[in-house]
Amino acid sequence: MQATLDVDYLVVGAGAMGMAFTDALTSTDPDVSVAIVDRRHGAGGHWLDAYGFVRLHQASAFYGVPSTMLGAGRLQTEGPEKGLAERASAAEVTEYYARVLGRLTASGRVVFHGRSEYSGDGRFVSLLSGTRFHAPRARIVDARYLSPDIPSLTPPPFAVEDGARVVAVNDLVRIEHAPERYVIVGAGKTATDTCVWLLQNGVPPDAITWVRPRDPWLLNRAVVQPDPVIFLGMAADTMAAAAAASDPDDAFVRMEDAGIMLRIDPTVTPTMAKTPTLATWELDLVRTIEDVVRRGHLRSVGPGRLSFADGDVRVPAESLVVHCAAEGLKYPGLRPIWTPEAITPQTVRVGFPCFGAALAGYVEAARDDDGEKNRICRPSPYSNTPADWATMQVIGGDASLAMSRETDLREWADTTTLNPARNPPERADDPALLAVRARFKELIGPGRARLAEFARMP
Repeated sequence: MQATLDVDYLVVGAGAMGMAFTDALTSTDPDVSVAIVDRRHGAGGHWLDAYGFVRLHQASAFYGVPSTMLGAGRLQTEGPEKGLAERASAAEVTEYYARVLGRLTASGRVVFHGRSEYSGDGRFVSLLSGTRFHAPRARIVDARYLSPDIPSLTPPPFAVEDGARVVAVNDLVRIEHAPERYVIVGAGKTATDTCVWLLQNGVPPDAITWVRPRDPWLLNRAVVQPDPVIFLGMAADTMAAAAAASDPDDAFVRMEDAGIMLRIDPTVTPTMAKTPTLATWELDLVRTIEDVVRRGHLRSVGPGRLSFADGDVRVPAESLVVHCAAEGLKYPGLRPIWTPEAITPQTVRVGFPCFGAALAGYVEAARDDDGEKNRICRPSPYSNTPADWATMQVIGGDASLAMSRETDLREWADTTTLNPARNPPERADDPALLAVRARFKELIGPGRARLAEFARMP
């Protein structure tokens, strides 16, 4: 069966970026029509397949769509993060996206095609009914460009020999017998989450081996908060650290001294700078794990053996190896957001993908010329190493400056909590906010200049 869709836009991907773009687009232009296509059954992207104990690593207010806050903007009132902004669980995130999708489709201007496979050229097929759809006049929005890999849907990046016990992180919540040892493979946020969860649930630190190919730098969650005084204070301290640094590693050490960056082992200089956030209580927990294997990437796993390029590491034969090593951040390279082939939402303000996608949706509705759109809405990359981080800061800072020069973009950006550097209208005369903005303005010039040196950019 064939069907034709008469819509203005075909958004491929109902994850965080596709939903943020669609929400901003339809909120700004009341006449636009959109079809959203996704292989999954609902909205929310990888959250629909997430491991059960995951939470947002940033404040809920920074995530989601611009018209509807995720959560209530509350501060936590108990527990180790008392006083910090709430962070949604996986169940809360998926329920939120279901509500947002329901509101969008109820408007009559958005239709959703779940369990469908996009084949290009405005065509897709339902995996349930077999119906083939074509949206001949729709502009394509490819919201999959930065889609992360997750362990439950990605094979381990190492060989698994007969007899070895290997599970994806999702399966930890279903094990029925405690293994003699847990071997956590990965150095990113998923691996860190897994270690924290096991320790919280009574697993002794000496029952965990952590295969950490690279040590990571992590952002202190306490300074990445929706309060603009806190966030801009962190940004100002970052610029001060960069301006005084001799190289990228020195910049990170200075940021560590300022309470911005964290590292698990203070005796090891991290080489990974993807910089997810971590709370200090989590840091204290993972520091209790002493059996850390730093021998590069794991090549294969056999019963009682972990194999690396330079040899083997012995572990108990009944060890459970936990795969946490999927590629969560992607580095496909920057491309213009607007091209004749597609609109490709990307991050604009570094580290906040939902804001970047929402900003692209607003710009698409508010401007007519693609060249003008690309001029004022520029993509910025994710970072991988400390040197990458310097490049990311320069490109992202310049993108933020280009956006802020447009009065309507600046005013729109100040209305959504997705924007961490927003200037809420009700706080326009707040002395603390005015002071921190003045300090940031004073420091950004020398900070950017030194970062540009590190990045070998003009």
